[in-house]
Amino acid sequence: MTATLHELHEAPPRAMTSRLEGELLEVSLGPQHPSTHGVFRMNVALDGEIVRKLKPVFGYLHRNHEQIAESTSYLGSMPYTDRLDYFCSMTNNWAYALSVEKLAGIEVPERAEYLRVILAELTRLQNHVSLLGFLLSDMGAWGTPLMYAFREREKILGLLESLSGSRMMCDYMRFGGCRVDAGDDWISHAKKVVADFPRFLGEFEKLILENEIVINRTQEVGKLSAELAINAGLTGPILRASGVNYDLRKIDGYGFYPRFKFRVPLGDHGDCYDRLMMRALEMRESLNILKQAFDQLPGGPIMNPKVKIRAFKPPAGEAYGRIEGPKGELGFYLISDGAATPYRYRVRPPSFINLTVLEDMCLGHTVADVMVILGSIDIVMGEVDR
Repeated sequence: MTATLHELHEAPPRAMTSRLEGELLEVSLGPQHPSTHGVFRMNVALDGEIVRKLKPVFGYLHRNHEQIAESTSYLGSMPYTDRLDYFCSMTNNWAYALSVEKLAGIEVPERAEYLRVILAELTRLQNHVSLLGFLLSDMGAWGTPLMYAFREREKILGLLESLSGSRMMCDYMRFGGCRVDAGDDWISHAKKVVADFPRFLGEFEKLILENEIVINRTQEVGKLSAELAINAGLTGPILRASGVNYDLRKIDGYGFYPRFKFRVPLGDHGDCYDRLMMRALEMRESLNILKQAFDQLPGGPIMNPKVKIRAFKPPAGEAYGRIEGPKGELGFYLISDGAATPYRYRVRPPSFINLTVLEDMCLGHTVADVMVILGSIDIVMGEVDR
């Protein structure tokens, strides 16, 4: 038997004391809560401050993305992908473009493939640096860490805006290449941003590694076993923090990732601390990839001239294209019947799938820990609800 907030409010003081002995208190966190990272609710059953049950409640931001795409041209859906993980529109564009290119058998010029890698890794940097700032805010460090992180993110958003015309809704990728080329000035500016980034990263890592509060709030909190992570279909940094070596950049070798040397960091304990450090370590590898990509960047066209985008009708068939997005495996499943619109359009969103183990990670922890655990998963509700 549980005592709801309404029942507790109505009960007299003495009755309240006797009713709470050995019983659970049901609390609804959200949907408007500063630590839920969007319009998201958790129904939590508490024994004192200890979580005994947790049920995520989704759907507040549902926009019917997939069914809209089935009545929209293939190209017309590209800007809609920006609104999934609205922190990472470039990687959203790439996953969708890759799926359509597989469906239609389209080849991509070398320069365009390099630009896609560069923009994907810049997107990974700005996503992970935002996560570090948000997670420290979830622990109660309001202001300074988040603004410090957002200062670096702003430099990358400036690069995206100068190339695509938009800071966040970039609509940059096209089937068979990219919409516009990156000029010498843009390349020079991007190289400088990448060269300056390690200084910030070193300072932020020092703050994480040597801060007693951060260590106490994250180590041994929200532990996730490798077995559960695999069985639940988790991907991305949250999976690798549990020690599972699975990165689509290595496994699928899409784009030109096989041409670059980089490591896949792995965690030992699968707790919030490992998930926090995983982002910092992955940013160092992204910087390594970016330096190689800039050094190898060839000249040439950025679009396949054989692709007629405006009258685009892929042959009948099906395809699934996936990439290693900043939050995990982002995939698009498409079925074509030869028409100008997809017969079936389905998104495989990492935020939604990674969120399914939230209760397992929170059981036995306090309410304050729940917010840190949720923050360590790194969700965006535009991708969860679609």
